[in-house]
Amino acid sequence: MMSFLHLLIISAAFISFASFTINGDESLSPNEEVSGLLVFKSYVTDPSSHLDSWNQDDKTPCSWKFITCNPVTSKVTGISLDGLNLSGKIGKGLEKLQSLKILSLANNNFTGSVNPDLSLLTNLEHLNLSHNGLTDRIPGSLMNSGSIKFLDLSENFMSGPVPDDLFKNCLSLRSLSLSSNNLEGPLPSSLSNCTTLNHLNLSSNQFSGNPEFDSGIWSLTRIRTLDLSSNSFSGSIPNGVIALHDLKELSLHDNQFSEALPSDLGLCPHLNKLDFSNNLFTETIPESFHALTSLSVLNLANNMLTGKFPQWIGSLISLEYLDLSGNSLTGILPESTGGLTSLRYLSLSDNNLIGNIPMSLGSSSELSSISLSGNKFNGSIPNGLFELAFDKIDLSRNEFTGSIPLGSSKLHESLQSLDLSGNRLTGDIPAEIGLNSKLRYLNLSWNNFQTRIPPELGYFQNLTVLDLRGGAFYGSIPGNLCDSGRLGILQLDGNSFTGSIPDGIGNCSSLYLLSMSHNSLTGYIPKSMSQLKKLKILKLEYNQLTGEIPPELGELQNLLSVNISYNRLQGRLPSGGVFQTLGASSLEGNLGICSPLLKGPCKMNVPKPLYLDPFAYGNQHKGDQSDHESSKSSKHHFLSVSVIIAILAAIAISIGILITVLLNISARRQLAFVNNALESCSSSSRSVASFSSVGKFVWFDSKTDPDNYCILNPESFLQKANEIGGGVFGTVYKASVGDDNDVLAIKNLVVSNMISYPDDFDREVNVLGKLRHPNLVSLKGYYWTPKLQLLVTDYVPNGSLQTKLHARPPSSPPLSWRNRFKILLGTAKGLAYLHHSFRPPIIHYNIKPNNILLDDSLNPKISDFGLTRLLSKVDKHVMNNRFQSALGYVAPELACQSLRVNEKCDVYGFGVLILEIVTGRRPIEYGEDNVLILNEQVKIMLEEGNVLECVDVSMGEYPEDEVLPILKLALVCTSQIPSSRPSMAEVVQILQVIKTPITPRMESYN
Repeated sequence: MMSFLHLLIISAAFISFASFTINGDESLSPNEEVSGLLVFKSYVTDPSSHLDSWNQDDKTPCSWKFITCNPVTSKVTGISLDGLNLSGKIGKGLEKLQSLKILSLANNNFTGSVNPDLSLLTNLEHLNLSHNGLTDRIPGSLMNSGSIKFLDLSENFMSGPVPDDLFKNCLSLRSLSLSSNNLEGPLPSSLSNCTTLNHLNLSSNQFSGNPEFDSGIWSLTRIRTLDLSSNSFSGSIPNGVIALHDLKELSLHDNQFSEALPSDLGLCPHLNKLDFSNNLFTETIPESFHALTSLSVLNLANNMLTGKFPQWIGSLISLEYLDLSGNSLTGILPESTGGLTSLRYLSLSDNNLIGNIPMSLGSSSELSSISLSGNKFNGSIPNGLFELAFDKIDLSRNEFTGSIPLGSSKLHESLQSLDLSGNRLTGDIPAEIGLNSKLRYLNLSWNNFQTRIPPELGYFQNLTVLDLRGGAFYGSIPGNLCDSGRLGILQLDGNSFTGSIPDGIGNCSSLYLLSMSHNSLTGYIPKSMSQLKKLKILKLEYNQLTGEIPPELGELQNLLSVNISYNRLQGRLPSGGVFQTLGASSLEGNLGICSPLLKGPCKMNVPKPLYLDPFAYGNQHKGDQSDHESSKSSKHHFLSVSVIIAILAAIAISIGILITVLLNISARRQLAFVNNALESCSSSSRSVASFSSVGKFVWFDSKTDPDNYCILNPESFLQKANEIGGGVFGTVYKASVGDDNDVLAIKNLVVSNMISYPDDFDREVNVLGKLRHPNLVSLKGYYWTPKLQLLVTDYVPNGSLQTKLHARPPSSPPLSWRNRFKILLGTAKGLAYLHHSFRPPIIHYNIKPNNILLDDSLNPKISDFGLTRLLSKVDKHVMNNRFQSALGYVAPELACQSLRVNEKCDVYGFGVLILEIVTGRRPIEYGEDNVLILNEQVKIMLEEGNVLECVDVSMGEYPEDEVLPILKLALVCTSQIPSSRPSMAEVVQILQVIKTPITPRMESYN
């Protein structure tokens, strides 16, 4: 309801306008515009008083701030209120400005619907309402005037289909952006009327259908930039329909387009960017693409393309970015690839390419990132390749032989990530590798070097991950590996290392994963290892270590997993820390460790005290007879004490075993999660951020100056009134941040006192800040002080899936099948992005409805991913709560002592999520005398042929031909054997096939 003040202003404006109309004085007609603007202002909240100059006593608004007038007629022609932190609604009044040509209200907080009265502005050419909070549907009459040339409604929350009437009078339209809303349905057929359209951006919505058949979009011959990415468009792009001679940029990524790529795209001579990644395109890359000599970006990644790698690739002389990864391309990489002198980024990973890397590739002087992993390349690595100034080199999982090239000074100064794992490399590690001053990630595992570790590896100043597993290394372990103090992960398993663990291991102050298993190490475990205060995982199994375990290791409060099995250790376990909860599999195979879980002798390093007869002294003055009687009495007394001690010992041991078993069950779950969270280490370079004594907000928008976001009182955000939720890792608050008072969500990390080092926090949070996907809650920035860490994310207004499924108020309708499927597909896409777009993959570990947030159109956004990366110390209570809250979603391998898990544990959680969404039931339900496990019940009902009886009846009608295969998919995802579960990329494809008409490809999944 409008306030009394607003009514008073509107009334005053109307009376003023009426008086001048009655007097008929045309010279005072500009006051009509004054009254109109004041009425518009009455609907606006202006906390910074930007509109104070808008005074009702003025006869003309031409002197007002943000207003532009025609100097001849004194009529208002432009209103530009961008970024003024205005809120409220776009109300009435503007329709009086009949000479208005430009209206820009972008980057504010306007809410409500778009005022249909804007269609009465008959001369309006430029309308920008982007980056607000507008909702509801787009008025079909918005462009009725026929004068609009530029329309931008992007970054709002508008929903529903685009009305067909919107484009009935669009002959003047040059640029249209509806991106990043919640629009859905097919495109209207009237879009083909916009024959003068140059720029069209419909990305990041939920549009569906075939855009050609629905709207005739390819007939818009004047299109220069077309972005349909991140929707649900499907179908093929047939040849003969693209006559887009002026086309410069075409983005169709993250949709469901299928069949062959259109060959007539090669007829677009001005095409600069072509991104068809993450679709279902098949067949070969058209030969006609060789004519795209202006192309700088070609991204066809993650489709189902086949055939030979294009030998004409060298003809794309302007190419700067080439990504053909995740397909099934065969053949060799041609020499002409080296002729791409402008190429900066090259990714051909996960194909079936063979042969040698062409020597000519060493001539690509601009190349800074190359990924050829997961192919069958062979031969040696060209020396010239290591002469370039690379940031990242990934040649893993191929068949390369020979030695590692020496590398040039350019490479040593720039290289940040080097992955040569999973090849057949031999020979020495070049000493020059220690000159790579920026190197953060080095993986040489699973090769056949047959050499020693060079001491130069200790020269790295920024190295955080060193992986030498299974590399056929021998000799002693250099004592200077951790001289830099930055190393976080050191993995030396499966080699032939001898000698003792160096005392210098205590210098690894940042180490949180230390793994030296399956070697031939001897000697004692050094006491210096107790200096590793951040250590979480210690794996020393299958060596020849001797002596007792240093008791000081029990003081490592962060240590959560230890495996010392199959050595020659003996004696007591440390009395503190994790050692009191170790299971038998972590201790067995030693000489004699003292543990109630182990059979066999308990061997100590010191001699045991002799038994002394308490009656042996004090009776020496008696004769033989008395000695004999005393001896009998003594033996009888000793027997009674022994029996009592034995009984007490048996009781104590039984209680100890019971407690240990219970602790192991809990600890194994904790340890499995943490160990594999640590495996998820990114080699991405971190951005530089400054930290002041009071802390600072750091934003990931490169256009934002962090110095504008100093916060003197960050606790002001953390008021109880602003609290909107919480979880294991912290409490979430709704807050306005920055000069523009953007409404965002702020998570106050409950474990903030465990994060002590800004470099560690900055490094990990920058990795998360780079994640951008429509189905992830984006991390906008962060705030750091030693005592307080805040994460700033998108604010998702519609709560969690948990509430929609299990805590829905009676007034709220149940989720329809359409929305449930949308939630499943979006969640799957978000997980696939985390798993397949990063190496190592980012694993969530806690997929459940509480962590699936929903926007206004019920689009899912995964939250709480990657938070374990931020913790330098994971509190056991926090980890235990995390698993308690995820009961029923935890994959079996997470409770396994071996702790060898991967991203398939997320697939298991997603399978449980499918069942929960389809059935509306919780994964585990407790009855009076039984426990119901959802996936077991669904499996039984499927075998009995009545599985549809478990479907949630509250959602109304549903297509059986979609629900049944999705239930089958859920059971495959929840297989007890991780390798039997599909990848999330395969899950996405299966879901997309289920949603489309039956094809031979779909039948293969049934």
